[in-house]
Amino acid sequence: MQQAQFTLHCQIEERHWWFVARRRIINSLIRQLVPPHSDPARQETIIDVGCGTGANVADLADGYHAIGIDTSAEAIRMAAERFPGVDFRAGYAPADLSDCLGQAQLVMLNDVLEHVPDDFQLFTSLLAGMQPGAYCLITVPADLRLWSPHDESFGHYRRYDLQRLRRLWADLPVETVLCSHFNTRLYPLIRLLRGWNRWRGQAAGRAGTDFEIPRPPFNWVLQKVFGGEGGRLASLLNDPSGRAFPYGVSLIAILRRGQGAMVPTCKPADVAADHHGPAAAELAIT
Repeated sequence: MQQAQFTLHCQIEERHWWFVARRRIINSLIRQLVPPHSDPARQETIIDVGCGTGANVADLADGYHAIGIDTSAEAIRMAAERFPGVDFRAGYAPADLSDCLGQAQLVMLNDVLEHVPDDFQLFTSLLAGMQPGAYCLITVPADLRLWSPHDESFGHYRRYDLQRLRRLWADLPVETVLCSHFNTRLYPLIRLLRGWNRWRGQAAGRAGTDFEIPRPPFNWVLQKVFGGEGGRLASLLNDPSGRAFPYGVSLIAILRRGQGAMVPTCKPADVAADHHGPAAAELAIT
């Protein structure tokens, strides 16, 4: 991500419908899996890897020992100024989490893996350092048909389908607690917008993205429509055989680390090439 995009996130992530609804869905699931506690001595550790400007993990700070890490020192500076109750760190995971990763009860990667050239290496390195029984929560953008200038501006390497996402933990000692699409109800509208932006070669919002806060009535309606999907996702935690969302703008997975040693692995040779190569594009420009 670019500096202008972190600045934009800082300005809008507490009000924009997508950020607000996604945060409420994710953090509600977390509270269901790992109950919060008012006594700091009894609070579980939760780590947000790729926390950006911090609003997601800050929402959990009252009931948990909340840690956020990001490679952008500027994003961490903005996060720490706004949310002093969180342990924010500028650095790289898992190397700069050696003091806490093994004690964390939940690690989340919210729209992070699509930014990483080797998502297998990052994911398995984190999982290898986690304790048995701990959870890993992942969200990623879904459906290559939604690829647009928004993805390219954010430096995405890929959008995922279920098969590609599940491949990350195939044959690993993990239990799949939840795996579903979400942001389903607004999918037709977003697909239309992304298709239009792809045709004209330009994103619809600020800083090369599709993010712009709509007028208050529309922002509220969109937030309620998207946020209303949370109940169905929560029900899947208690009934894994329930009906997951069959399509959507994003995917969400919750995994539980099992027993046994795990060795970090790189991206297998038989995994399809990524749709986009931001690093290569930057080298070509410079």
